[in-house]
Amino acid sequence: MKLIIQIPCFNEEKTLPVTLREIPKSFKGVDEVEILIIDDGSTDQTIHVAREHGVHHIVKLTHNMGLAESFSAGIDACLRIGADIIVNTDGDNQYAGGDIQKLIDPIVHGEADVVIGDRQIGEIQHFTFVKKRLQKLGSWVVRQLSGTQVPDATSGFRAYSREAALRMNVISKFTYTLETVIQAGKKKMAIHHVPVRTNEPLRPSRLFRSIPGYIKRSVATILRIYTLYEPLKMFWIVGSLVFGTGFLLGLRYLYFYFTKQGGHVQSVVLAAVLMIVGFQIAMIGLLADIIGANRRLIEDILYRIKKIELNKKK
Repeated sequence: MKLIIQIPCFNEEKTLPVTLREIPKSFKGVDEVEILIIDDGSTDQTIHVAREHGVHHIVKLTHNMGLAESFSAGIDACLRIGADIIVNTDGDNQYAGGDIQKLIDPIVHGEADVVIGDRQIGEIQHFTFVKKRLQKLGSWVVRQLSGTQVPDATSGFRAYSREAALRMNVISKFTYTLETVIQAGKKKMAIHHVPVRTNEPLRPSRLFRSIPGYIKRSVATILRIYTLYEPLKMFWIVGSLVFGTGFLLGLRYLYFYFTKQGGHVQSVVLAAVLMIVGFQIAMIGLLADIIGANRRLIEDILYRIKKIELNKKK
């Protein structure tokens, strides 16, 4: 069994050596261990440092594409070079390399497809109170939408079986963490979580630059992915709210009409518009659900093509 540890990097020449030193050389249940670096358009000596420290594979992106693109490029490369298990960790040494064994154990024993490291957010001293609240709220929302029990959905310390990696299709340009949990839940993969340790920060977070920006992009990602997998439910909820508002305005007009108070013609016009728009949104939901069925078929075809293509290369 071959394990590949992938590390997305952007200007990590100072932190990468520390990260690499903490990664054990061997693991129980694994025959081969290799390390793959995804250089996301670094302008420093990240690649040189990686080679100096014996990294087996380097994927170089010509310019900075972001965390989601780096993750996807890494997964694709790991599959092509024969990974049976893929572990993703960060180049800033946020996670304890010694906990990789805990991540891969459920996959080695055939108990899980995806294992996510739980950082136990409430116990991390260098996280601010606001950041802890936001992380916990985001994870709770993802649990409700994905039907999973993942306590730390934003953790980038995770392991994937080969089958799970083949089924992953990241479309977000912001971050893969939330999207892949929702995706795995909707695809009925076996998702486990294990407690993991974190290290003191070696540099400021590049993903959590401002609270409003982080919230905006995270909410957009969650809504987009949930709508992708549950279009009918999402559109019908919105359509029902709009239609219901129009219906209540119509009842309001009827009340004034039958109590001889007259007027309020504007309520009738607005009620009619809202009810029509609400009905149209619900119909769009039906169309989106049909498109969603086609998307699932396309994803299945893509999975089969990947499997055939990669099997030929083995």
